[in-house]
Amino acid sequence: MVNVRALSDKLHTCDPGIIDEQLFGRVDLHQNSLMDADLRDRLVTVGLDPDRISDPAAAYRMLFSSFGQRATLLDRYQLEEHHRQIPIDKLTREERIELWLEVAALRYPDAEVIGSRTDAFEPIELVDYDPGWPAAFEEWRQALGFVLGDDARSIHHIGSTSVPGLAAKPVIDVLVCMGNVEDESTYVDEIESLGVPLRSREPGHRYFRPGKGEPRTVHIHACQSGSDWERDHVAFRDLLRSDADAAWVYAELKKVLAATYRDDRLAYTEGKTAFILDALGRR
Repeated sequence: MVNVRALSDKLHTCDPGIIDEQLFGRVDLHQNSLMDADLRDRLVTVGLDPDRISDPAAAYRMLFSSFGQRATLLDRYQLEEHHRQIPIDKLTREERIELWLEVAALRYPDAEVIGSRTDAFEPIELVDYDPGWPAAFEEWRQALGFVLGDDARSIHHIGSTSVPGLAAKPVIDVLVCMGNVEDESTYVDEIESLGVPLRSREPGHRYFRPGKGEPRTVHIHACQSGSDWERDHVAFRDLLRSDADAAWVYAELKKVLAATYRDDRLAYTEGKTAFILDALGRR
């Protein structure tokens, strides 16, 4: 199991002048241990013996109680692997979805998913930076601005495609900041008219993307204007744009995650959590 948290810590613990491919090349994606040292330490912190976990679900709840958003799906995967003594890729999609639902009930208790969850298990494709991405965002910005008018207070290009030079999934992430995001009557039909259905909702955030079978070329997020959601995503983008070392480490982390969780988008996304929280100075 890859120690993803250790990779995310490189931004703070490594001299950028000596970071090179060998650092990440030493990561063994197929090592025999099914629980990394960091998770063991955190289990000890919450009073559990890592080698005597009889109820992995209860152990994860204790981790979440103590570590909050830093207790991710990857931790739950490791607990299940250790308990059953099988690698996570031996579990069926249905079993992995059940683990995600268990984790999501704690991490996102008020979230509602609309439609199928099985499309979370699709191949992850990272490509080199495409200089055409800013123009693709601009097309979406103009289209959204036209259908939403003044109800959209601002429209941002976020995510990895918004950072020049950064490898990314070829998907444009757009953040639309609404005057009142809880009033869906002012924007959901309008965004869906562009061929991007609503896929999930949670307090302060709505998520849209193309339907099943359609090319996944854009993700549209709607949030409350002036909210933490807006500030955090714009701040993280600006950090990567301004700090080449941080962007490089983030790119290498994404490559390791994409190689490890080739068809598990949920795990890929969750694996970036610690790095992002560290970058934003969050506990």
